[in-house]
Amino acid sequence: MGEELLTFRLMKIANYIDGVFVEPQNGKYIDNIDPSTGKIYGETPRSTEADVTHAVGSAKKAFPSWSQLSASKRSSFLLKLADELDEKLEYFAKAESKDNGKPLSLAKKVDIPRAIDNFRFFATAILHENSEIHDMGTSGFNYTLRRPLGVVACISPWNLPLYLFTWKIAPALAAGNTVVAKPSEITPATAFILSELIDKVGFPKGVINIIHGKGEDAGQPLVSHPDVSLISFTGGTTTGEKINRIAAANFKKISLELGGKNSNVIFSDCDFDKMIQTTVRSSFSNQGQICLCGSRILVESNLYTRFLKAFIQETKKLKIGPPKDPKSDLGSIVSKDHKEKILSYVELAKKEGGEVEFGGESITLEGEYSGGFYMSPTIISGLDMSCRINQEEIFGPIVTVMPFSSENEAIQLANNSRYGLAATVWTNDLKKAHRIADNIAAGIIWINSWLVRDLRTPFGGVKESGVGREGGYESLRFFTEPKNIYVDLK
Repeated sequence: MGEELLTFRLMKIANYIDGVFVEPQNGKYIDNIDPSTGKIYGETPRSTEADVTHAVGSAKKAFPSWSQLSASKRSSFLLKLADELDEKLEYFAKAESKDNGKPLSLAKKVDIPRAIDNFRFFATAILHENSEIHDMGTSGFNYTLRRPLGVVACISPWNLPLYLFTWKIAPALAAGNTVVAKPSEITPATAFILSELIDKVGFPKGVINIIHGKGEDAGQPLVSHPDVSLISFTGGTTTGEKINRIAAANFKKISLELGGKNSNVIFSDCDFDKMIQTTVRSSFSNQGQICLCGSRILVESNLYTRFLKAFIQETKKLKIGPPKDPKSDLGSIVSKDHKEKILSYVELAKKEGGEVEFGGESITLEGEYSGGFYMSPTIISGLDMSCRINQEEIFGPIVTVMPFSSENEAIQLANNSRYGLAATVWTNDLKKAHRIADNIAAGIIWINSWLVRDLRTPFGGVKESGVGREGGYESLRFFTEPKNIYVDLK
C-alpha cells in the first residue's frame, strides 16, 4: 500500500480497524492533494459514524486484555514499532514531505526522529513508574495506583502529522488504554503507513484503530461516543471549543492543545547574531505552520532599527522551493485554501495601516511545481497590538515587528493576546530573563533559544491556547486515573 506513495501513483488509504485494513462503509473518499504540485495523488476515506462505531467497539473489546498486560510487554510492542519506524526513517520522511509540503530535510531531521523518540520515551517511561504510599501510623495506610481509562480518542493536526500523532498514541497505549485515532484528513499518509507497521509488529487486534475523514463526519461522532472516556485533541481553537462542550456535557477527561500567537521579546543586551538566526527560524520554520512559531516580534526601541534591517536581510536569504530539494528552506503551504487565507491577512494588514517590509506574495515555481501552494516569508511593521493581525492566529509565514521601551511595556504587549502557548526572551541579563519569563502568561518560555524540547517536560498553554498538559509523566498521568486504596491495620 504505502509504496505507491513514493512512486507517485494513486495512493488509496484505508482505515485500520480491529487489525484489518478496511474501506469506509459508505464507500466515499476525499482527494489527497500534493501541496508542492497542487495535483491529486491519492484518496482518503471519508469515514462516518458507522466507521467510528466499528472502531470504538473494536477498541472496547480489546481493552481488558491490553490493560492487563504487564508494562514490560506493552513496552516491547512500542519499542518494536519504534525500531521499525527507525529502519524506514527516510521512507516516512519522503511521505511526510510529499503529504504536507514541508522540506524533506526538515522531515528527516525533526518530524520522523521525534516520532521515533515518542515511542521509545513512553515505552521506557512506564518501566519506571512507582506508587505513592501515605502512612497513617498504626491505624493503616493508603496507597495510590494509576489505571488506564479505557477507549481514548486521539485527534491530531496537519502541521506535524506523524510527530503529533505519535505524541498522543504512544503514551495512551503505554498507559494501557486502547485507542481510536484520527489524523487530519489533509495529511493522512504517514498515519496510514504507520498502521502498516503496527500490523507488521503484531499489536493485538483492536488495541490501536486509525480512522480517516473530516471532523464533522468522523471527529464529532468520535468525541461524542459514549464509550470514549478521554479526548486528546490538537488543532484550532474553534474546534477545541466545540469538543470542550461535548466533553463537559458527558464528563469526559480532556486535553486541548489549541492556537498560539507567540511573542519573541528581544532586548538590546542579547547575543545579536544568535538571536537573529534563531528568530528567522522561529518565524518561518515549516512555513510558519508550527503552533510554537513566534509571530509577534517585540524589540527594544534602541535595537529596533538594527534588528529590522538584519532580520530582513537574513529572511531574504531563505530559499523557497520544492520540498525534495535539499537547498529549500521553505516548502509549500499545506493547502490552497490555507494559502489563500494567509494571503488575505497580508491584505488585511495593509488596510489596518501596516507596512509590508518584505514578502507578502504568492510564489510560482517552474515545471511540475508550477501549481504548488508557495508564498514568500512576510515581515510587517507599523501595527499596534490591538489589530486583527496581532490578535488572530494566522498559522503561516507572517510575522509582525514592533518596538517597546521598557520591561513593563514588553510584558504588557506580550500578554495582550487571548492566546498563551509559548514565548521567547532574548537577553544576557539573567535576572531580567527570569523576571520577564515569570510574568509572561504562557505555558512554555524559551530564554535565548527556541524549540528546545525535552520529552520529560509538561507541554501546553493557558487562556485560549488550551486545557491540560501533556509530555513526560504529565502524559502518563493524563492517560490514567488515580485510584486510592486504604488498608486498615487496627
